[in-house]
Amino acid sequence: YRYAGSPATEGSLTGFADASSVSAWAQDAMEWAVENGLISGMGDGTLNPQGEATRAQVAIIVTRFVSLRA
Repeated sequence: YRYAGSPATEGSLTGFADASSVSAWAQDAMEWAVENGLISGMGDGTLNPQGEATRAQVAIIVTRFVSLRA
């Protein structure tokens, strides 16, 4: 998000059951990541923002980011 220039977001996390668990400092970045398709959630309607990402999940996020910037 910061590498992308901290762009303004128009998205919302209200579609995720655990949206209130996103830390205030990460809110804009998470909204941007969801809005741009980098993060789509855990498949059960949650983001799991306080959890740990697997190596595979991070690889997907980075791959999507590179595709976004191309």
